[in-house]
Amino acid sequence: MSTNPREKLRFFSHQILPLLFCLLLLGACSSSKNLRKQNVNKVIETARSYRGTPYRYGGTTRSGMDCSALVYHSFYSVGITMPRNSAAQSKEGKKVSGKNFEKGDVLFFATGKKKNQVTHAGIVTDTSKGNIIFIHSSTSLGVTEDNLSQSYWTKAFLFGRRIF
Repeated sequence: MSTNPREKLRFFSHQILPLLFCLLLLGACSSSKNLRKQNVNKVIETARSYRGTPYRYGGTTRSGMDCSALVYHSFYSVGITMPRNSAAQSKEGKKVSGKNFEKGDVLFFATGKKKNQVTHAGIVTDTSKGNIIFIHSSTSLGVTEDNLSQSYWTKAFLFGRRIF
């Protein structure tokens, strides 16, 4: 390489800078994927810490909580403030199809009389072996995990959303 300062600058700007930029970009992608995975795991860990908590409409504590409080507290554990009811939560993030569900996605259901009105929510905890397992606060069992393929949930299912 030449000792001419202009040639050194040209070499640096045409060869080294693009290489550094690519390395930085690759590192950022990897670290953002790791951060998402850590956040998803924390959301699920928080939700699971409420297992066995009884259902209470409008409840927000370990003595009793509803489905939207479970979603709210789980995402709050990673600094994401969700709305406090499932209908409003269903407008957050981006829509995801059933074939593409990932751990941490939020599922929405119509469990009331209106077939298209969001009344229930749960968080995907596992997608292995072709099963979609989600945690939610059930009126009969409290905070529990269920399989989306169960006929009750299949009929009530509306859509899923990815929050981060």
